[in-house]
Amino acid sequence: MEQIVQLNSKANLSEHFVLGEFTRSKYPEVYNIPSHEAIANLKRVCEWLEVLRNKIGHPIVINSGYRSPQLNRKVGGAPTSNHLTGCAADIRTNGMEQAICYAAILIDYAKETQQDYDELLIEKRSALPLGSSKNRYGAIWLHFAVRPKENRRKIAFIQT
Repeated sequence: MEQIVQLNSKANLSEHFVLGEFTRSKYPEVYNIPSHEAIANLKRVCEWLEVLRNKIGHPIVINSGYRSPQLNRKVGGAPTSNHLTGCAADIRTNGMEQAICYAAILIDYAKETQQDYDELLIEKRSALPLGSSKNRYGAIWLHFAVRPKENRRKIAFIQT
């Protein structure tokens, strides 16, 4: 039997975020261990997420963070996704209003500190037909990315 490489999922990326939140997957058989560079990028994203968490006054839930190339292909991620380098996080929201509120906080922080981010996307998955094994009610999340350099300040609403 092939040995599965483990990582320290409890390693702190920041005060309130741990590595395991950004590497978990519903596909445990797929290798998903970030490089030291990707971990440094995740820490940069967490600096922003700490600001968001402090402004809203409660924890936020990460749906997706770092993705290995194998995991990114498995979940249908873009071949150039910021998730591949640990520069992105998808944040769970309870609907459009909360996603907009989170986005506004991050945009305000960028303006206040004169820092750049790469992507701030409100993403909505359309409802699936009845009988589908996935969430038929749809989902809304906030995709946020910060690169070490060459950030584009891309803002968009994406429906899939």
